[in-house]
Amino acid sequence: MTKFRTKLLIALITLIIIVLVGLGILLGQLFKSYYSQTFNERLKIERNLIITLIEEKGGVSSFNKEDVLKFSEKLNVRATITNLEGKILYDSGTSTINDNNGNGLNEIINEVIKKKPKIEDRLEEGDSYDLHYYWKPIKKDGQKEGYIFLSTKTNEMKQAFGQIWWILSISLGIALIVIVYLGIRITSRYTKPIESATNVAIELAEGNYRARTSVDQLDETGMLATSINMLAENLQELTKAHEMQQDRLTALIENMGAGLVLIDSRGYINLINKGYIDLFHVNPNDNLSKLYYEVIDHDEICHLVAEVFRTEQKVSKQLLIPLMIERRYFDVYGVPIIGINNVWKGVLLVFHDITELKKLEQMRKDFVANVSHELKTPVTSIKGFTETLLDGAMNDKDSLDAFLTIILKESDRLQSLINDLLELSKIEQQGFTLTLMEMDLRSLLEEVITLLSGKAEAKNIRLEFYSKQNQVLINGDVNRLKQVFINLIGNAITYTQPEGNVKIILLEYSKNVRIHVKDSGVGIKKEEIPRIFERFYRVDRDRSRNSGGTGLGLAIVKHLVEAHHGNINVKSDVGEGSEFIIELYKNMK
Repeated sequence: MTKFRTKLLIALITLIIIVLVGLGILLGQLFKSYYSQTFNERLKIERNLIITLIEEKGGVSSFNKEDVLKFSEKLNVRATITNLEGKILYDSGTSTINDNNGNGLNEIINEVIKKKPKIEDRLEEGDSYDLHYYWKPIKKDGQKEGYIFLSTKTNEMKQAFGQIWWILSISLGIALIVIVYLGIRITSRYTKPIESATNVAIELAEGNYRARTSVDQLDETGMLATSINMLAENLQELTKAHEMQQDRLTALIENMGAGLVLIDSRGYINLINKGYIDLFHVNPNDNLSKLYYEVIDHDEICHLVAEVFRTEQKVSKQLLIPLMIERRYFDVYGVPIIGINNVWKGVLLVFHDITELKKLEQMRKDFVANVSHELKTPVTSIKGFTETLLDGAMNDKDSLDAFLTIILKESDRLQSLINDLLELSKIEQQGFTLTLMEMDLRSLLEEVITLLSGKAEAKNIRLEFYSKQNQVLINGDVNRLKQVFINLIGNAITYTQPEGNVKIILLEYSKNVRIHVKDSGVGIKKEEIPRIFERFYRVDRDRSRNSGGTGLGLAIVKHLVEAHHGNINVKSDVGEGSEFIIELYKNMK
């Protein structure tokens, strides 16, 4: 902005100098012209006075030389009178007025006599001064008798011209200084608001919408400053609104719970969200600004994108995509993005992970199949033995007792299955609540061990209980926790061979407790451990069924532990036994 002020000041000063110089030259020429005209008019009048004097005194032949000399001295001119042939009859010949050279006057007289020029004056320039000559014919009775020549120095006129130029130069110089000073003040006054407005405009261009300029006056510059401030305020509000919308859009895209990929009209990936990164474990720097078919390794997705590009229609597919060591199901939506005037913008891909839904769907199918199978077995047994009895076997006392025993066993099994199903359904209901109270976990475990000791003794299995504390108090539901430990310890006894052992270890910490139920049984394969808490899932179906299990016990245990805000883990190796670890908080979170 300083450059603008300097340029404006230089332009104004240059214009003013040109005007002042032109005005000075014009005034000087006017003064010079006026002074020269006045000087010439004076000489003409003086010439006419002398001619009148000569003509009144009798003409060239009888004029009074003393009178002519007197006029010549008073008028400070040299008077020379000649006849018609150019012969000098009288020459005042003052010492103060001489020719620049000896022949100057004679040459002029001869030229006038011979050529008779129309202009009756001449300026002769010399080294030290100039001479101005005036002449006119002297007449008597209308006839020319001779000529009179007047000559005078013009150095006074030169001095006058010099003084005029000196005065004009000083005046113009002073005027220029005053004008420059006033120009600096004026340009500073009027460019300062423009500088301030320009600086604010630069700040706005750089993104600083809080910049403002001061409003000192109510003229056009004040209106400019006010307009700039209003523009800054509007831009600040628009920026805030845009940032809020951008933040909302970013939060929505990043936390929408689905993977999102934006592909432009050329096939380059412009955007991927956090959901896509988490689902496919990709590095954004390796995907952005790359062609989609170069970075997306799954052919099904590339075919879907190509189909959207080809048809310009929405495409939706369910895809099974392998990711590292697992396979996941996705609902993939390909949507064409078409802007104003049907301008093709690109493709939007949305990935919804439906793996859990697929697992739930499969679990539901397995549940129905397992329930049907589990119910079918005891019902078939009961029906079969009942038909056999009705066909006549009931008359055989031994057969009757054996069949009725089997029917009773299968009925108990069926009743146990129904009770477990009802219990599991009740636990999984949203309104299920625990009856919490302060309880002694050591006493509860000792009570459960006492209940199951007979079962252990039948298989000659040694039950061992370890606890350093005489009392371990927690907040919990006594009946539900009792159900948990009966299931776990009972399963440990069931799946442990005779002469084996089952250990129950109770450990207390500052905020939580841990219960370890460890057996020396058959163990569980590592790939089957994640599924043992599923409904009706059995590691060894024949053995489980023969032991009277329903396949729902561990599912009930898991739900009850989680209802207490605890967790359960399993460690097991085939042939080396299993260890179930339950962690409970003394005070539920």
